[in-house]
Amino acid sequence: MPTTPAQPTRTEPAAGGSARRGAARASARRSAGGHLGRLGPLTALRTPVGWGVLGGCLQAASPLAFFWIEPATVYALGLVLIAAVYLGFGVADGRTKVIAVETCVASAFVVVAAAGVTGSGWLLVAGLAGHGLKDLWQHRTGFVANTRWWPPFCATVDVVAAALLAVVILADLRVGW
Repeated sequence: MPTTPAQPTRTEPAAGGSARRGAARASARRSAGGHLGRLGPLTALRTPVGWGVLGGCLQAASPLAFFWIEPATVYALGLVLIAAVYLGFGVADGRTKVIAVETCVASAFVVVAAAGVTGSGWLLVAGLAGHGLKDLWQHRTGFVANTRWWPPFCATVDVVAAALLAVVILADLRVGW
């Protein structure tokens, strides 16, 4: 059965040579990491993950900056703050479904953080690790638009802070002055 050639669209020229080059470039971009742009997936993740490690260490040390507040309260406030960032991304995205979902998810992290203030420190570790998993899901699905670099950065912050806080709890150390 003979096939008819596809009609050229506005974005692809009628001449075959330049259309093939454009298709080859688009294919190369897709194979180089899809939404990560021209860089390969590992190269594109290096910067947000690197800054995320630094951010996670600062998050774990944050009670030192707020020495007059109990460390559990500082960690809980940090968890609420990082959960609320996605509310801003949801509003920037503009879709009602995204805003509603992000509000529910942020509310769940507020509840975990509040329980972690007076409860076990492991609740704060679980909250940070859970938020890291939420970030990985966000990175994988792209549920909220235009957050290409944020999920790997924030997931790294969350996982590093959770790991360091777990070490503090296991070693029975007190973070603060």
